[in-house]
Amino acid sequence: MIRIALRTLRFHKGGFIASFIALFFGAAIVIGCGGLFETGLRSAAPPGRLGAAPIVVTGDQSHPGTHGETVFTERVPLDASLATTIKTLPGVADAVPDLSFDATLAHDGAAAGPLKVTGHGWSSAKLGPYRLTAGTAPTGPGQVVLDARLAAKAGIGAGQRVQLLVHGGAKTLTVAGLADGTGESDTLFLSDPLAAQVAARPGKLDTIGVLTTPGADRGQVVAAIKKAAEGSPVSVLTGDRRGWAENPSIITDGTKLVTLASVFGGLSAMVTVFVVSSTTGLSIQQRQREMALLRAIGTTPGQLRRLILGETLFIAVIATGLACYPGPRVGRWLLAAFARGDVVPDALAYRAGWIPMVTGVGAALLTALGAAFISARGAARTRPTEALAEASLQRKWVSVPRLAFALLFLGGGTALALVTANMSGPMAGSTATPAAMLWTAGFGLLGPGLAKVITAVLRWPLRALTGLAGRLATLNAKARIGRMAGAVMPVMLATGLATALIYLQTTQSSGSQQAFSDNMRADLAVTSVSGGLPLSMVDTIRKQPGVAAASAQISSLGYLEPKTPPSQSEIDEGDFEPTEMPMQGVTAEGVAGTTAFHATSGSLDELHGDTVALPASEAGGFHLGDQVPMRFGDGAEASLKLVATVDARRGYETALLPASLLVQHTDAGLVPQITVTAQQGTDPARLVQNLSALAQQHPGLSVLPRAMVSAVHQSEDDTQAWMAYLVLGVVVAYATIALVNTQVLATTERRREFMLQRLIGATRRQVLRMMTVEAILVAVAGLVLGSLVAVLTLVPLSESVLGSPVPEGSPWIFATVVVAAFVLTLVTTLISAALVLRSRPGAMVGLRE
Repeated sequence: MIRIALRTLRFHKGGFIASFIALFFGAAIVIGCGGLFETGLRSAAPPGRLGAAPIVVTGDQSHPGTHGETVFTERVPLDASLATTIKTLPGVADAVPDLSFDATLAHDGAAAGPLKVTGHGWSSAKLGPYRLTAGTAPTGPGQVVLDARLAAKAGIGAGQRVQLLVHGGAKTLTVAGLADGTGESDTLFLSDPLAAQVAARPGKLDTIGVLTTPGADRGQVVAAIKKAAEGSPVSVLTGDRRGWAENPSIITDGTKLVTLASVFGGLSAMVTVFVVSSTTGLSIQQRQREMALLRAIGTTPGQLRRLILGETLFIAVIATGLACYPGPRVGRWLLAAFARGDVVPDALAYRAGWIPMVTGVGAALLTALGAAFISARGAARTRPTEALAEASLQRKWVSVPRLAFALLFLGGGTALALVTANMSGPMAGSTATPAAMLWTAGFGLLGPGLAKVITAVLRWPLRALTGLAGRLATLNAKARIGRMAGAVMPVMLATGLATALIYLQTTQSSGSQQAFSDNMRADLAVTSVSGGLPLSMVDTIRKQPGVAAASAQISSLGYLEPKTPPSQSEIDEGDFEPTEMPMQGVTAEGVAGTTAFHATSGSLDELHGDTVALPASEAGGFHLGDQVPMRFGDGAEASLKLVATVDARRGYETALLPASLLVQHTDAGLVPQITVTAQQGTDPARLVQNLSALAQQHPGLSVLPRAMVSAVHQSEDDTQAWMAYLVLGVVVAYATIALVNTQVLATTERRREFMLQRLIGATRRQVLRMMTVEAILVAVAGLVLGSLVAVLTLVPLSESVLGSPVPEGSPWIFATVVVAAFVLTLVTTLISAALVLRSRPGAMVGLRE
């Protein structure tokens, strides 16, 4: 039977090509997603600026007791004395301390305008290693060395003077030299004393690069460093993990990439299962008459099953084997796209072994063989006498297992819809996406029955409008409902997923923007390109004419710790999980006038010193005056006095802290934004002019009106939206390929039917008219079911995010999806039919008979 299976391939090229395309693209996407998942788990980041140091010591970004599952978003600092301790250890040639700070480089003649840069002390240049290509090292407080690539980009040479906007101020420096190295091109170096001054973190370091003596055992040196730093939050890094020290966000973004790859991979795998099973099933359904003939000449059910499984296995092995080549490239392309969109750092290296390939190939093979086995069972039960029929008409479309699984999927979709409706807005998308797939799978299993109902509803309108062509089309659909359903399901999949996932993102973006706008009461905001503003600037702005209120706005992410510290057994077993808590640093005197926060108990005026105002939903178990255990974003512990509770929109709860307290635990150590509310009757333009005049004493200061502040926030949301649209684009593109693939298969495998119609007198135009009506019927049925999937997905989501059953987004999105699906279905069907009709009727019928 295997030899027969191989020989039959050339007689069913259409079906096997369709199956090959579905398997190839599906496996490639799943392999790429698996590679992203492994990349996120490994979080490999080959060092750049620290490449010469075989060992790098930095702060441990993991929350104690969570085994790396919870990480801090701010850099965890090191004690400066640790460098001296490490330098005395055996096998250590040198321990080079490093401090990093963000700044803006300005120069009157710069070709590229002001440039964002990262500064360091000159002693850390040996870790690159960097070497001078022009000039000298920075020895004085007024000197700087630029990366040669940065200097070329800015059009700056040695000996020229530049302005460095840093830590809320400005310094005029002379370019003492240019250096060439392996780090990022936006690097500059100051003398060590000046770097420590502008970084403004006395007694703290970011990293320590450890240079070992010749012949030293690296493992022993690492063990000695860990022992010397025991009890401190320290990570000792080697190999590709050294890049973590250069960019700690790799750790948090690696976790984000794991989550993203899991969601994307799961969605892609489910779509692959749906598409491959649908295509394989349709391909075998088209051969029901052939199967019946084989049964009529004595083929046993077992032989028939082996024939179908052998054919499927042969084509699946080839398709999935070839997919192993583009699969990793899909993963690399996605990672590069995420890096370009600032979703993950570009230093994150793609690392994928054999596991993603085995997973992708295995998923596609199992899906194809599973679909073939199910179809083979039906074919094996075909009665030999059916070979005498004009066509194999599917009289029974439902079975007990099929109905049971359909109800199971629909029940799962209903359960997830209820969960989505009752979740907080920002989290609702995590259950809405799998709900869409469950609805799709449920409707897919009930596809023949649903297609039958839709055909019955549209039968009379189509006949009335299209005459004989409509009558033939509806009779075809009724007689071959299985084939009809196979053509409808990809249309439903593509339209349902595209509509649901696009409006899901637009609704969530609208909810985030609405929450931001509702909380924003200020008329304008003051920012600076120098990395931020000093805290004292809040009082300066408040004293300006026309200012009613001013408040610092400092955002960070911390944790609400349990009132009772976890036991050692809980920590060892990983049962400890702190509560993630967004933090907002504000000025007590101005928070009420610039935001919508209001105290439901206590008073926000008391936000001074070590105090906190918790969201009312998170304050359970605490009373006013209690000490609340918390951790800041840099890992520092604090016990803060609860002075108020605040009401907040569900999903956007934030803890309020004094800006003077929170600013000490951020990387910049500055206020990124000061919001300002104008006094009643004050001319906003005049106020902007007054505040802009402060730039003379604070270079880099800028004043943004309320509309621009909202636009900046919207652009941050757009970054996340871009990531979602990229993922959506890949999945919908595959679903679209499946749509085209299936329509071509469903049409080209009807050669014999078309040629018989031609032999009894039908013209090509009449056959094409019939196929036009069939394509319209398929498109309408698919669009109806796809729209139903979208509605069942989006209504609960919209209720959760917006409090309304109507999702947010332009109606043109839905119109575009509908038109695209309709046109694709119609054009693909008619082109395929036209190509088939080019054959001579007598030759084709004779060949098949």
